[in-house]
Amino acid sequence: MDFIWTLLFMAFIGALIGGYTNHLAIKMLFRPHEAKYIGKWRVPFTPGLIPRRRDELAKQLGRTVVEHLLTPETFKRRFFSDDMRRKAELWIQGQLTKHLFESDMTLQQWLSKAGIENVPALVENKMDSVIDGQFESLESKFASKTVKELAPEQWQKQADERIPEIVSYMIAKGETYFASEEGRKTVKRLIDDFLSSKGTFGNMIQMFMGESSSIVDRVQPEIQKFLRAPGTFELLTNVIHGELDKLKDRPLHELIGGFDLQPVITVVKSYVKQEVALEKRLDATLQSYWPEGADWTANNLTPKMTEFIFTQGEIKLEETIQRLKLEEMVEEQVDSFPVERLEDLVLGISKKEFKMITVLGALLGGLIGLIQGGIMYLINTM
Repeated sequence: MDFIWTLLFMAFIGALIGGYTNHLAIKMLFRPHEAKYIGKWRVPFTPGLIPRRRDELAKQLGRTVVEHLLTPETFKRRFFSDDMRRKAELWIQGQLTKHLFESDMTLQQWLSKAGIENVPALVENKMDSVIDGQFESLESKFASKTVKELAPEQWQKQADERIPEIVSYMIAKGETYFASEEGRKTVKRLIDDFLSSKGTFGNMIQMFMGESSSIVDRVQPEIQKFLRAPGTFELLTNVIHGELDKLKDRPLHELIGGFDLQPVITVVKSYVKQEVALEKRLDATLQSYWPEGADWTANNLTPKMTEFIFTQGEIKLEETIQRLKLEEMVEEQVDSFPVERLEDLVLGISKKEFKMITVLGALLGGLIGLIQGGIMYLINTM
């Protein structure tokens, strides 16, 4: 009977020692959190294993994360897959459609949102400046040049070719006019004015030739005969050719000298502003100007934009990861993580396993106690 009690006692002591030893070992992973001293002598095994090796753990964990967990290949598989590209393209197109093509915001509101105010006034002032500049440029560029230098050769050729036609028209109209009663009255008035201006000499002519009406009867056929004469056509043609050549050789500033261009410039500015009607145009949505915009961007812009973003992302990925310094980030976070929270986290996750380790230690201790009790009994009975 004593033997059994001895065995049980030894087993109990062994189980107690084994269980407590494992429990203490588990606790010593984290505790104490800082070194303990007796005077100047540091107590062995303080602080606990994890607090003591915290710096090494942080460095090793950071290196492990960068080299084996968050590698460029990991990011590529996760963020640059074909499925992710399709999702990104759909998301980008959805945002464009929602915020641009289905929005009720006018172009003016978009500009205001971007911090650009009074756009119509700014644009109109700019148009005025451009028009003024263009007129000044044209004036300085062409004023010293002749009409021949400025007018296209085709225009000049056509003008020369039209002169005979113009002369024929003038002669035909002249014949018709002077053959009419109105033409007769005009000739009579001219003769009367001429005779009146000559005083006594004019009266003498009237005495010899009679009233001006008789003179008109003689002059009117001669005028028509003159107009029908071949030499008249040639004369007028040469005169007009000569005057046209003189006109071509004159500088432009002589022709437009004294001509005020400001009213013309004002009219041009007013016309341009009226045609542009910028304020009215800006008071409309993008959809009203570009109804097919969503379809166009979906087929042409969004795929290329997505492809560009992903291509550049893959090219810059490794450099970006290096700049992020993930290893240092992990190390800093582990260093700043409270040991108490780390202990609670690990114990909370592995509480059941740690209990099993403690129980296993007790079982092994109890088994060792039984073996020791048996050995002692054999020694005593020998």
